[in-house]
Amino acid sequence: MRHNASHDEHCARRQDLTDTNINGATIRWGIVGAGRIARRFADGLAHVEGARLAGVWSRRAEPAHALAGAFDARAFDAFDAMLGHIDALYIATLQDSHAEYALRAFAAGKPVLCEKPAAVNARDLQRMIDAARAAKLLFMEAMKPPFYPLYRRLREHLKNDPIGEIGLVRAGCSIANVPLDHPSFSLEAGGGALLDIGIYEAFLAVDWLGEALDVQTIGRLGATGVDVFASLNVRHERGIAQLFCGLDLQGRGDALIGGTLGTVAIHENWWNPVRATIAYTDGRKIELDEPFTGGGLNYETAHFCELLRAGETESPIMPHAMSMRMIAIIDAARRDLKLRFPFETD
Repeated sequence: MRHNASHDEHCARRQDLTDTNINGATIRWGIVGAGRIARRFADGLAHVEGARLAGVWSRRAEPAHALAGAFDARAFDAFDAMLGHIDALYIATLQDSHAEYALRAFAAGKPVLCEKPAAVNARDLQRMIDAARAAKLLFMEAMKPPFYPLYRRLREHLKNDPIGEIGLVRAGCSIANVPLDHPSFSLEAGGGALLDIGIYEAFLAVDWLGEALDVQTIGRLGATGVDVFASLNVRHERGIAQLFCGLDLQGRGDALIGGTLGTVAIHENWWNPVRATIAYTDGRKIELDEPFTGGGLNYETAHFCELLRAGETESPIMPHAMSMRMIAIIDAARRDLKLRFPFETD
């Protein structure tokens, strides 16, 4: 834009941006929700070229105003009002409301980057995907690991120096000191270890082994009715995954990818990957070290912005099918544990 452009010209170009003509213009992001993950996303926008925070809305006005004020953005009094002043929406609320806000955004013509898990079950996720496709809008689950520099470098390395046929993924995370008043313990909000943590492990398994064919789960439900620990054995198209997640034991850890010619250890915390060790059966050992910047969420956001400018409606790295395969594992595990949320209907 010319430095001497008039205010009217500036507004006109912003209107063009809202109408999805976004090549060369700054993408104005809106955030629904004002908690910790919303703050991390807003921080990350400083590391994404051609993007800025424009609006925040939350059911609690005070944190929304605080977040907006910290980033020179506007706090809105109504969610639908915010949609009229942004070009893309990041959903940072609890997962029980993800589908509602996504569907309202699609109806308003806005693309959506939705925090994981994108939905609490496959049925809600399919509704979101169908609505995005009908509106021809970009929709992506914000699953961060595949966009990190380490993960991308690992993928490229294994193309050139493979560990053979990959048939095993082992991954897990369990956090012992989650406060009892944390939303993860809320049955009414769709909490539990499987959706809050296990969705990461499901991603890793699906990414390397393909669709799950059979899920066997043992676990424990806590006092509030949510799963506080779950261990999954999953048979996939191309192998076996051993996964765990929990809220009352300490098990923060690494991930293992096993092949016929070697293994990959993604060192802790594997979901924010920085280091990996590739050990080959011929005795070779390769160390990968790729620090990240901006808190990590900026990589998925930059990818989303690139897709938006290119007019794409689906990510080749996190396609809709990937999200569906991930939530299918969680759905199956919840069935094994007989875990059902009060708001789920037949």
